[in-house]
Amino acid sequence: MKQLKKTKIVATLGPATSQKSTIKAMIEKGVNIFRINFSHADYEDVKEKINIIRSLNETYRYNVGILADLQGPKLRIGAMKEDVVVAKNDRIVFSTTKEFQGTADRVYMNYKNFPKDVKPTERILLDDGKLIFEVVKTNNIDEVEAKVIQGGPLRSRKGVNLPNTDISLPALTEKDKKDAEFVIAQEVDWIALSFVRHAEDLKQLQDIINEHSDHKIPIIAKIEKPEGVKNIDAIVTQCDGLMVARGDLGVEVPANEVPLIQKQLVRRAKQARIPVIIATQMMETMISSLTPTRAEVNDVANSVMDGSDAVMLSGETSVGKYPVQVIERMSDIIKSVEDSELIKVPQEPPHIRTNRYITKSICYHAAHLANEISAKAICTLTNSGYTAFQISAWRPDAHILAFSSNPKIITQLSLLWGVNAFYYDKFVSTDETVDDVNQFAKEHGFLDPKDFVVNLAAMPIGNKGMVNTLRVSEIE
Repeated sequence: MKQLKKTKIVATLGPATSQKSTIKAMIEKGVNIFRINFSHADYEDVKEKINIIRSLNETYRYNVGILADLQGPKLRIGAMKEDVVVAKNDRIVFSTTKEFQGTADRVYMNYKNFPKDVKPTERILLDDGKLIFEVVKTNNIDEVEAKVIQGGPLRSRKGVNLPNTDISLPALTEKDKKDAEFVIAQEVDWIALSFVRHAEDLKQLQDIINEHSDHKIPIIAKIEKPEGVKNIDAIVTQCDGLMVARGDLGVEVPANEVPLIQKQLVRRAKQARIPVIIATQMMETMISSLTPTRAEVNDVANSVMDGSDAVMLSGETSVGKYPVQVIERMSDIIKSVEDSELIKVPQEPPHIRTNRYITKSICYHAAHLANEISAKAICTLTNSGYTAFQISAWRPDAHILAFSSNPKIITQLSLLWGVNAFYYDKFVSTDETVDDVNQFAKEHGFLDPKDFVVNLAAMPIGNKGMVNTLRVSEIE
């Protein structure tokens, strides 16, 4: 019987993963989705990487997906003179006029509305919170005076966080819009939007997708600001997945609050039956070491046990020395914990009677029936991927095998917990279709003789309608 990990791995591409042989080895060790970080992306390089992944998919029948991660509004200071250090109670001016080389008295800020948005007593955090300033006064035009609360070296182009400020920047910058149009043209599988604060942020990106694409590209909302946590109920109605982006989130809110926020966001995603990714510093030590710390092993394991669909690697695979080994180690951790009875996800049946209520209810009962009869697989035919999303969220013990005639759906489904997707384009009778997919599952090691399998289909098959049929079969 085939033993596959159910929790997926997202790996970030970068200089360390530029070779086709490295990318292939990473897939073999367990990568399901490759992330392209548009904070550091060259279009020609991105095209080359996408071509490599798709050629590997075609040659070896992998179904690895591609996630484009838009940068979002990044606030930064400008270039600094060397060896600038600020101390507690020093005063410093942040200026939004023409860029200049900063000193201990005056630095450039790339955010034009900064003086209008901030208010006295609000905090300014630099370099992932290593330096902390408090706003003293603003002229509401181009300068903000601040007092140093926590000092240290002030280095060039470090990121700025404003945890107390309601910033007026849109979630989609001009760079993001250009990048979004580019990745839509490349037909990526998922697009992640950074610094989502409100549901309206996602509608802007959806409008761009609708304008430039004739098929759906699902959107992941990255939650890394307190407003995003506060507005999560509205946000999940407008996105197709969540990412718990713990880097900026851990700066914007007290770090000790992040563990419970992580659990809250995972639970909310499961209730909405959308996938959720846990990201940032999961195996950070393995950027330069072959051995992760025990704390990192625990972090990955706990993220899996929280119920996440996927765990993500950033610098570990983009610039790290051991991109293949870190995937292997992460896969080992996942396999060792993901079947634990300690993992609990919400199991309330669907009750809101939308036009998808019948499909939702069938998927819910399929997952629970499979557990009751110890079925080894749930096989579903899907045109949109919807049934795979639903079944995955119920976390059945059985393999989830999704069959679709749409190749784009197959690679999109690579992100979902427990889902294995395959191409199937026959339009024959329901009986023949069920026999076909069950035989496929048997030939590929998912089923053995005498195993039970739960089959879902839309009858009649040729109409490609919503799932309306549940059938239990015993493999001969």
